[in-house]
Amino acid sequence: MASFKKVQEMLCLCLVEEIIDEEEFVLLCDTYRPRNLPFPHSGYEKFSLANTDPAECKVDSRVEKRDIPLLVDALTVPPVFRSHNGKICDGAEGLCIMLKRFAYPCWYSDIIPIFGRSVPELSMISNEVVDWMYSTHGHKITQWNHDLLNPAALNEYADAISNKGPALENCFGFIDGTLRPISRPDENQRIVYNGHKRVHALNFQSIVLPNGLIGHLYGPVEGRMHDARMLAVSGLYDDLKNFAFYPAGRAMCLW
Repeated sequence: MASFKKVQEMLCLCLVEEIIDEEEFVLLCDTYRPRNLPFPHSGYEKFSLANTDPAECKVDSRVEKRDIPLLVDALTVPPVFRSHNGKICDGAEGLCIMLKRFAYPCWYSDIIPIFGRSVPELSMISNEVVDWMYSTHGHKITQWNHDLLNPAALNEYADAISNKGPALENCFGFIDGTLRPISRPDENQRIVYNGHKRVHALNFQSIVLPNGLIGHLYGPVEGRMHDARMLAVSGLYDDLKNFAFYPAGRAMCLW
């Protein structure tokens, strides 16, 4: 099947040769108009980490260029990502696409010059990498991560917070609910509507550690759910009772 661009070129030729009149031309052009804006990408070079400037890499991904291979190994990133329509992407490139998307809000069209791929390709590859990342490593943040939240580490977090002078000496982190607005859905609008913020949204609960990392994340839940209710259904109470202790056995808490 011919591309939209080829069809439009043939329509222009047919109009010039008077095979079709202007009314037919307008009608056919409207019928064969692509849904996505035509962002040119063929003129840009394909992404190569070796040819990427270290300063640009740091700005684009918030990761040093020399650390990208280390991150690929640490996350056991597969050599190749393959989208559902067969598009193939190198593992390091796929990771860089995801990092760029998460580093700062941007359109896919904004990163065409960096990766030399079309908007649909970038979208499918980004979704593929995010799905793989969640299915492979999601449990490290949605469940109690003993590598990050073991008694010795909790002791360090509590000491760092205590050194700043808070009232609680056994506090190792900070918990809060985060409301993320969404477009108004066609169905079940009342479920996701938050009356306090007056927006349709999804709600998340996270624990932030003093080193800046998110130690635990629960959600999403419907936007109308109160933070106290979300804490009760998240199962975090049980995790705190079972695992939140100093090495000597003293209980710890969240702020």
